Amino acid sequence: MSYVNPTDFAKKMVDAGEAKVFMSTKDTLIRAYMAGAILALAAAFAVTVTVNTGDPLIGALLFPVGFCMLYLLGFDLLTGGFTLVPLALIDKRRGVTMKGLMRNWGLVFAGNFAGAFTVAVFMAIIVTFGFSEAPNAVGEKIGHIGEGRTLGYAAHGAAGMLTLFVRAVMCNWMVSTGVVAAMMSTSVSGKIMAMWMPILVFFYMGFEHSIVNMFLFPAGILLGGQFTWMDYLIWNEIPTVVGNLVGGLTFVGAMIYATHHRTSPERDRVSIDEAKPVAVPAE
Repeated sequence: MSYVNPTDFAKKMVDAGEAKVFMSTKDTLIRAYMAGAILALAAAFAVTVTVNTGDPLIGALLFPVGFCMLYLLGFDLLTGGFTLVPLALIDKRRGVTMKGLMRNWGLVFAGNFAGAFTVAVFMAIIVTFGFSEAPNAVGEKIGHIGEGRTLGYAAHGAAGMLTLFVRAVMCNWMVSTGVVAAMMSTSVSGKIMAMWMPILVFFYMGFEHSIVNMFLFPAGILLGGQFTWMDYLIWNEIPTVVGNLVGGLTFVGAMIYATHHRTSPERDRVSIDEAKPVAVPAE
């Protein structure tokens, strides 16, 4: 069967985290760049589908195609690294240090942003005919998304920041579940099916994904959205990165590691004979 049991894929999670720490700088940057670009293209695709059909559910149903593509091609997202890389440190794998962990996260962040920003520039050119006219309907939609998810949070102050953070936590709870779910199967079809479901949930629910936002918000600014780079960083990207870290590591990585990789001893079992009631002789 293509199904991999939890004990086995829990080990694969730790192994994957260890491999990311020791990956060369070149490979880390290339894989992160391509992951950011493909996910950004999938986001642009989903927005286009939503605008053309008027149904956000259809866009959400199709968005996971990008995630599946980048995973099967072996590219790296920061959100997956938040979940997997710390497990190698927790498991005390030889040579894995906090410095190595931070190096991986820093390189992947830079690569993801570069890839997503490349697609943001390309899409801005496409929807404005090389900045020669006003954005089309898709471009307007992207600009308004950026406004609503920066200034909209800011308008609510601390409550807005809390909402943003919780949405980011919930996002990587789902996205990292997709990363782990792909390890549950040894077949391509099984991996795709397992990944598709949680990614659909996160996108349709409007949760905050730091790499998707690396495309949406810079593209929104390029297309004339009424918010600034500082609005984007303070009222979205930075809190979203922190929330993604908490969500992926706490609710996915640590939970699976604790119960499937570092299992606790079984409780003492009572034998059938011991469990039988003792007959009391009649007086």
